[in-house]
Amino acid sequence: MHAQFPLQFLLAAHSISLGQYWHKITDRTFVGLYHANFFDLAMMIPYFIVLFVLAIYGMHRYWLVYDYYKYARNVPGPPPPASHWPRVTIQLPIFNERYVIERLVEAVSRFDYPRELLDIQVLDDSTDETQQVASGCVDRFAAQGLPIAYIHRSNRSGFKAGALENGLKTAKGEFICIFDADFLPEPNFLRRTIPYFQNAAIGMVQTRWTYLNRDYSLLTQVETILLDGHFVVEHGARSRRGTFFNFNGTAGVWRRQAIEDAGGWQHDTLTEDTDLSYRAQLHGWKFLYLPDIECASELPIDMNGFKAQQARWAKGLMQTAKKILPRVFASTVPWHIKAEAFFHLTANISYPLMVLLSTMLLPVMIVRFNQGWLQMVIIDLPLFLASTCSISSFYLVAQKELRPKSWWRTIIYMPFVMATGIGISVRNAQAVIEAIIGKKSEFARTPKYKIEGKRDTFVTKKYRNKAGWMPYAEIFLGIYFALTVVYAILNENYATVPFLLLFVWGYLYTGLMSLGQTYLAHLRLDVEAPEMRAAASGAPGF
Repeated sequence: MHAQFPLQFLLAAHSISLGQYWHKITDRTFVGLYHANFFDLAMMIPYFIVLFVLAIYGMHRYWLVYDYYKYARNVPGPPPPASHWPRVTIQLPIFNERYVIERLVEAVSRFDYPRELLDIQVLDDSTDETQQVASGCVDRFAAQGLPIAYIHRSNRSGFKAGALENGLKTAKGEFICIFDADFLPEPNFLRRTIPYFQNAAIGMVQTRWTYLNRDYSLLTQVETILLDGHFVVEHGARSRRGTFFNFNGTAGVWRRQAIEDAGGWQHDTLTEDTDLSYRAQLHGWKFLYLPDIECASELPIDMNGFKAQQARWAKGLMQTAKKILPRVFASTVPWHIKAEAFFHLTANISYPLMVLLSTMLLPVMIVRFNQGWLQMVIIDLPLFLASTCSISSFYLVAQKELRPKSWWRTIIYMPFVMATGIGISVRNAQAVIEAIIGKKSEFARTPKYKIEGKRDTFVTKKYRNKAGWMPYAEIFLGIYFALTVVYAILNENYATVPFLLLFVWGYLYTGLMSLGQTYLAHLRLDVEAPEMRAAASGAPGF
């Protein structure tokens, strides 16, 4: 009853019944009388080109799901028992991480790997009191017999890649294990990963991330779904089929020889991990993805930090595409590896296309109003389904694989996932365009605050990303789409309203949260986690 009220109200406002409305949109009296003019074509041709390209990338998501299931048997089995344990260097690159560095070192100190075979490096590029916190922490654990060293650089040359390369100069290990500052590896991490390197062809193994603060807010729930899609479906499909996939910069182990054969860490992109990954695989090294080995991490809890992280990844991948794709196409690897590399590294081109599509929707809606509904059903609807519904299916598959008994609870988050993807498109579009034109930028790290539960806060902590002018552009687009919704309602184009509302929510949510958290750090649009609801009702957890 209540769900029907908005539609009945709108129809009553125009003095039209449901039967009359259906007759109006199916009336063919004036079919054939409309003729497109120059303005119509100037709108429609770019619109369909953009929509078609987005649909192609959407179909690629379906293809990844297909590969994920088709090659389901191609998963790494348990390795043979290790006959001996090699020396391992653990690198912990940090930059201004005063809140989490001690937690990380403590976690590494609990590793059940022979201490005489460990070589731990805290690679600190910090410019604040993190230097004192990190060096003091290293001194304490070194006094307890942990083989750990503190290496500080007075400049950030090369950023994270530069710090890792600098650490290799004194590294003693045959294998290099890397953890970012906000990760919490289990004590058996090396015992479970190192045995896979008994296959001499393996150059890198990557484990799956999990999240300490998944239930902190609506934003962290959305981030979890986004990252689970990447780690389950993307990594799973690519690794199972044998196409190239990337080291994620942390929670993985490299064979040192693979790093050196590939040319070492290079810092001409913002995704040095993906760059090195492709160079190593082009050199012939094989990668393994181990989804059953988990490593806990901390998600960004503020919108500005999340947007900075996503923009860095978007720009870095496009920089890597410009650098690496010519080498991939010129190589002798099979065509399906080249095709997957292209879609992987260029996927973020969808962000500037999304912004372009956003600006065209209202004029296109005005033009299409005179063309009849049949064209929209036959042409527009399939393209929209290919470019948008593939997102939901992609992420739902990941949740179904991780939580087979309760994955359906994720459905309620799908509108928020899609809206957030739309909302960050402006910032990511800027990053992608900068990469295309060759504009350089610093490595903007994602601040972490040791947030592990709902009661933790970052209100009194430093390291916040600035909002800048971007939120105002996002709010402007949100208002623009609100007016588009009004236009659609006034012209009785109700079928487009739910889709348009995703744009309204996405742009207003990201814009207002960015500005709000700049002045009100505790603002987070809290949500009750499904686990808590399940616990209260006695149902299985999410």
